[in-house]
Amino acid sequence: MGCADLIPGVSGGTIALITGIYEELINSIRSLDGEALKLASKLRIEELWNHVNGTFLLHVLGGILISIFSLSRLITYLLENEPIALWSFFFGLILVSAFYVLPAKRDLMAIIFLILGAVSAFLITSLGSSSTPDQLWFVFVAGAIAICAMILPGISGSFILILLAKYEYVLSAVRAFDLKIIITFGLGCVVGLLSFSKLIHWLLQHHKSKTMAALAGFMLGSLNKIWPWKEASDVSYTNLTPTQFTEITGEPNQLLIAIVFCIAGGAIVILMERFGQRAE
Repeated sequence: MGCADLIPGVSGGTIALITGIYEELINSIRSLDGEALKLASKLRIEELWNHVNGTFLLHVLGGILISIFSLSRLITYLLENEPIALWSFFFGLILVSAFYVLPAKRDLMAIIFLILGAVSAFLITSLGSSSTPDQLWFVFVAGAIAICAMILPGISGSFILILLAKYEYVLSAVRAFDLKIIITFGLGCVVGLLSFSKLIHWLLQHHKSKTMAALAGFMLGSLNKIWPWKEASDVSYTNLTPTQFTEITGEPNQLLIAIVFCIAGGAIVILMERFGQRAE
C-alpha cells in the first residue's frame, strides 16, 4: 500500500482490496472513536488494543511507513527512468483486480454504480493541477483530502496531491525529513481518515453490492491516469499510442516491454487470489 501510494494514479486502497484486507482496514480505522478515547484516558491498554484491532493496524501502518521512507527514492527513479514498465505493471494489476472486486450479484443497480464509479474516476483523473499555497494550513487540508483517496480504490492519493500541487512538495519533505511539514500533513491525514472511514463503513454495511460495484468502477475509470504512454506538460498530460509516443519523444517503442509488465501485473493478482482461496 505504501509503494502504491507513492505512485500518482495508483491507490493504496486498490492494494487493500486485492489483498483482501479492505473491509477489516476500514472497520479498524473506524474503531478509533470515542470509546477508544475513553479506554485510553483510563489507561486500559489491553482493552484499547483489542478495541482498535491494534495488531492489524500496527502491521499495516508499519508496512506503509517503511515502504514510503525506503522506496521514495526508488519510485522517483523508476518514474523518471522506467515509466512505461512501471505504469504498464500497475495498469495490468488494476485492470485484472477490478474484475475480482465486482460483487458476485451483478444486477442492474450494480452495473449502474459500476458505470457511475468509472465515469467519476475518469473525470477526476482528467483534471489538471493548479498552483496552491505552501502554508501549513493548506498542507493539513491536502493531507485530509489525499488520505480519503488513498483508501478509496481507483482514486490515487498521490494524484490528488498533484491536483493540489503538493505532490513534489510533500515528497521532497519526506526525503529531507522535514518534520514540520511531515507532522502537519500527517495530522491532516488522521482527521480525513477517521472521517471518511465512517462513511465507507456505513456504505459497506448497508449497500455492500452497490459500493463494491462503484469501487470496481473507480478502479477501471482510473486506468486513464496510468496509461503507460503519455506526454506530460506542467498542468496536464496527453495519452498517446505507442507509435505517437515514439515519434514525439524520440524514445524507442517499448510495446513488448509494456505487454510483458502488464501481463506480470495481472498475473500477480490472479496468483494472489488463488493463494487466498487455498489459504481459506
